[in-house]
Amino acid sequence: MASSPLYLTLLIGPSAVSPAPKVLMDALVSVDVTVSATARSGFQLSFTLANNSPLELMFLLSMGQPLPIVRVILVAAFGGLPQVIMDGIVQHTEVVPDAMQGKFTLNIKGDDLSALMDLTENSGTPFGGMSPDARVQMILAKYSSFGIVPNVSPVVTTYTDSPTERIPGQKGTDLSYVQQLARSTGYVFYMQPGPDPGTSQAYWGPQIKMGVPQAALNVNMDSWTNVESLSFRYEPQNAVTPIVYIQDQSGQAQKISIPSITPLDPPLGAIVPVPQKTEDLKDTAKLSAAQAMMIGQARASETADIVTGDGTLSVLRYGAILQARQLVGVRGAGLPFDGLYYVDSTRHQIRLGEYKQSFTLKRNALVSNVATLPTSPF
Repeated sequence: MASSPLYLTLLIGPSAVSPAPKVLMDALVSVDVTVSATARSGFQLSFTLANNSPLELMFLLSMGQPLPIVRVILVAAFGGLPQVIMDGIVQHTEVVPDAMQGKFTLNIKGDDLSALMDLTENSGTPFGGMSPDARVQMILAKYSSFGIVPNVSPVVTTYTDSPTERIPGQKGTDLSYVQQLARSTGYVFYMQPGPDPGTSQAYWGPQIKMGVPQAALNVNMDSWTNVESLSFRYEPQNAVTPIVYIQDQSGQAQKISIPSITPLDPPLGAIVPVPQKTEDLKDTAKLSAAQAMMIGQARASETADIVTGDGTLSVLRYGAILQARQLVGVRGAGLPFDGLYYVDSTRHQIRLGEYKQSFTLKRNALVSNVATLPTSPF
């Protein structure tokens, strides 16, 4: 499927993928990829095929028990720069017949490679004397054969349970346990495909809201406008100041307020509104000081983003593929909403001759705190 300057490559197969055959690429009519900064990403491929096509049988059989997992890798080359936009496994197929035209639509749906970690229940696996990041490293090592490379950050406040007192055990699948460890430390977990086809970065750590911003999204700027729509919501009522309880040497519980701005969540604007609500996390009194602080940081980070932007763009007009999990600038939205944002999610919608994206932006402050923004590549 190609339409200059966009080229889409589809690699498919078991763990060792290969370019899709021509008959499959000729039948491909649409690609839909959703990328999230905090949750599992997914994809859908839609094909229009004639009745009795061998492709229908191939995909339906791929869902059978004895056959291997079907892996899908999508590489979009725009402006000569190839980018892996999805590396995942097929989870579901559906056939939608068209009785009038004698054809049918075959929809192939799947999730990123974190779905591999959700296939087997591993409750009871012991992790004696290991910090949360060390446990994650051990779990992710099992998936190296799929090209998954662990990218694990140490916890900010280290703690381990003494093996003589308590040996923590895993509950649920590898994915659910790794996600639970991330929530308890204020971290996130996701799969970042690439940079090379067949490899993915398994990121477990803080949401990194720093780095070089992408080209600015321009609104209300006449010929310089490069988005189709962009609107903002300001919701300060969602932010809370968590109160954790830490026992001192006398056994008395001391209250500690966790600020909404931390090294894990730096301000992306000049004005950071004070949270309107506090939230007592009384269960933290039963935990160590390090564990209580991490749970408080997790809750503060979870509620800190009080500005949300939703929009759509054409990649051909914007001049680049907007990347989730990175910063981007906004211009022309007015004083409160101009400036830098974190791209929380993107949705790629690719058709012949068309590449559109919808996106969600977030930040924890109002009014820009930077003097200049990168210009549009268009």
